[in-house]
Amino acid sequence: MTDPQNPVGPQEQPGGPAASDATATRSSQAGALPPPRPTAAPAPVTPALLLLTVLVIATAGLVYELLAGAIATSVLGNSLRQYSLTIGVYLFSMGVGSYASKFIDRRLAERFVDVEYAAALIGGTQGLLLFLAYGHAVAFSLLLYVTLFAIGMLVGIEIPLLMRILRSELDFKDLVAKVLTFDYLGALLGSLVFSIVLVEFLMVPLEQIGLLFGLLNCAVGILSTWILRRRIYPALRLRLRIKGTVVAATLLCAMFYSGRLRALGEQELYGDRIIFAQQSAYQRLVVTAGDGRVQLFLDGNLQFSSLDEYRYHEALVHPAMAAARRRSRILVLGGGDGLAVRELLRYPEVETITLVDLDPAVTRLARTLPALRKLNAGALEDPRVELVHDDAMVWLDQARRGPFDVAIVDFPDPNNFALGKLYTRRFYQLLSSALSQEGLAAVQSTSPLLSRESFWCVEASMRAAGLHTAPYHVPIPSFGEWGYVLVGRAPLAPPRSLRQKGLRYLNDGVLPGMFVFPQDMARVDAEVNRLNHQVLVRYYSRELSRIF
Repeated sequence: MTDPQNPVGPQEQPGGPAASDATATRSSQAGALPPPRPTAAPAPVTPALLLLTVLVIATAGLVYELLAGAIATSVLGNSLRQYSLTIGVYLFSMGVGSYASKFIDRRLAERFVDVEYAAALIGGTQGLLLFLAYGHAVAFSLLLYVTLFAIGMLVGIEIPLLMRILRSELDFKDLVAKVLTFDYLGALLGSLVFSIVLVEFLMVPLEQIGLLFGLLNCAVGILSTWILRRRIYPALRLRLRIKGTVVAATLLCAMFYSGRLRALGEQELYGDRIIFAQQSAYQRLVVTAGDGRVQLFLDGNLQFSSLDEYRYHEALVHPAMAAARRRSRILVLGGGDGLAVRELLRYPEVETITLVDLDPAVTRLARTLPALRKLNAGALEDPRVELVHDDAMVWLDQARRGPFDVAIVDFPDPNNFALGKLYTRRFYQLLSSALSQEGLAAVQSTSPLLSRESFWCVEASMRAAGLHTAPYHVPIPSFGEWGYVLVGRAPLAPPRSLRQKGLRYLNDGVLPGMFVFPQDMARVDAEVNRLNHQVLVRYYSRELSRIF
């Protein structure tokens, strides 16, 4: 006899209701469920709870997508390409999943819960698995797109299944409007929670963000066994809850060991022992030590080695200080490690140094990690040094500070558009406005040997901004031949002697030769790098691909 409180449609259920729970249990134990029997209408569910489910799974899905893009960028670089591919593959796989959902005809509630568990397990562990493959570029790329495709398919299946479950509760017009509204709202919520709350404010490690949302997905699956309980056989409810408990336990275990597991994968990327690793709001910071050296990496890119950083920073600072007429007010853009500031503090006439660096985690590391603090001689704690944490371009445009006698510009190489804007004509116009009429700036400008077009593109962009230039270069073992440009608002001549003696690398004999370029590094024609047309990023990516 059919229970009037538990009607089941032929395509909504694992079959018609059993005569009793005992009969259903015996049937399931025998390995076969009762055949479906048509009844008047599907069992009622609470639309509000399922719409809340849509919000949660849409939020989790967007977070998985952003997480994949962020990790791909930190490992493979080229953020524009990585996010473009990530978004494209994810949306395509969602389409594949939506199409595949049409082949799920029976036991919709049970299948929905299974999909939630699968999304929780794959999406939750994706970040951790990617970091375990950190040091293997081919394996990393393969794992990245396989897991991303799987997650996208599962998310693509979720929404159509929910819409079919809800179709008996809502008018079709309301159903589509409400489900899509909550889906898009979840995407907005996911982007805000991921970037602003978890990454920037709480600075949660990326792999733990994935595990956290995996647990959220799993919780949705387990709760759905109660929300949709009348559409799932009693014996299957218990089985699904046990399955969900196993998935949740796996994710919790991975959360507990995530730091150690990530360290194992990350260590393969670096030759020396990792003594510090942190995901800041902007980048991955790693410090290694071994073979008598300390090295700093940002997003996997070497920033300096203690064995030869003095060459880099002496060449960056002292030519400008030698050529400048005044040296009392100094501006440093980038250089949060404090090593350029260390060189500037050699000059007793320096009264103030304003250091503008985007990432407070870098300056905090430079002040608190003993290995770095020893290397920069505690430079960032000098009372003459003011720390500002802001985007350098925004700060120059809004702060209206200055004029400065000398500016030292020490940004990472322009491997993406966020960094490329700091090498544009517009940026150099802002830099010029911050200098006194006789002020000078020294700008690190990548390698004129390995990235020849990029180097001369930077120099051309400075000239296009109305600055006078004097390019120069030095050999640095960790990087190869490295280039800089000395710039000023007025015509300038390269300095012939240093004001600071007793340096480890530079002396009056070396200085003049730095401004002479051999034939393989001589000037080549290059376009001006503009905000709306960042040719420098294209130059740099092309030249980098030739090396690697």
